Amino acid sequence: MPIPKRITWVTTDVYGTLIDWESGVLDAFKTAAQEDDQTIDKNGILEPFKAIQHKIESGSYELYAEVLRRTAVQIANDGGWQLESSRAGFLPASIPSWKPFREANPALNKIGKKYKTGLVSNIDDKLLGFTRRHIPLEVDLVVTAQQVRAYKPDPAHFKEFARRIGGKKGWVHIGSGYLTDVEPCLKMKVPVIWVNRNKETLEKGQRKPDAEVPNLKAALALLGID
Repeated sequence: MPIPKRITWVTTDVYGTLIDWESGVLDAFKTAAQEDDQTIDKNGILEPFKAIQHKIESGSYELYAEVLRRTAVQIANDGGWQLESSRAGFLPASIPSWKPFREANPALNKIGKKYKTGLVSNIDDKLLGFTRRHIPLEVDLVVTAQQVRAYKPDPAHFKEFARRIGGKKGWVHIGSGYLTDVEPCLKMKVPVIWVNRNKETLEKGQRKPDAEVPNLKAALALLGID
């Protein structure tokens, strides 16, 4: 679908789109590993993190803080670091220190001056509250995994957002996760801008997003913002 000429709502994912979760996760693991005299490898954290987290989220719903604890334990144990579950709270506890990408807040502020804004995120309300301290814009609407008791790519977030705003007309979503944001938006026919920060390439059979940009700043022109 083309990006609509008349836009009313612009929503964004949070972690990966606004917030640099990869640096946050790595820093948290490095600190915890040092306390246990362990060494970690970047590639041994981030790729397993995505896969393990997705598998846990695909099961029965539980708060994201618990998803993070379980993910931390499995990553550590798979790497030979016998991390006790009682110690795994270091990962959700690190979220308040996860920082925005440099261009995120300036771009989001410009979007907020022209359109209604919303956040659509796979997280708990409490943990998102810590992150919003880094996001000065007062958004108009928020939908979290806790509110819909499901995790993207389940379409529950997007269905709930459409319900709250009375439909999909004039709505554009921005997200960095192809699986979690682009695919459900394409299925629901919500125009989506993919922030492809890591220069991922689509596999055969994967549908292209309505637009693709390297960062949020580059998305502004697509939204009619100078």
